[in-house]
Amino acid sequence: MTKVFVYGTLRRGEYNNSFLETATYEGTHHTEPEYELRDFGHFPGLMLDGTTSVRGEVYTVNDRTLEELDYHEGHPTFYCRMPIRLKDQEESVDAYVISDHPWYNKDLPLIESGDWKKR
Repeated sequence: MTKVFVYGTLRRGEYNNSFLETATYEGTHHTEPEYELRDFGHFPGLMLDGTTSVRGEVYTVNDRTLEELDYHEGHPTFYCRMPIRLKDQEESVDAYVISDHPWYNKDLPLIESGDWKKR
């Protein structure tokens, strides 16, 4: 079982949340203010080296769901699944981060609120 932080179209009420049907919802959380959230148009991208606290949800997923999420998110060629830090958790959780991709572009619109639903 793996804990995964989702911050965009995988969140409850968003169109890709069905990927998490078999997952256990663990609640809403915020990252440490070490990231930034960029608007890629139809989806957001969590990026490193920022100063924003990003809002999202944590789910506990089984191995099969994790494999499906990896495929859907393009891990490791588009998004890269890696551990991140949350404000209220001692242990890190996995998240899909855009860190080394041609679309890693600081010119994309910043979602200043850190919340995809409040863009």
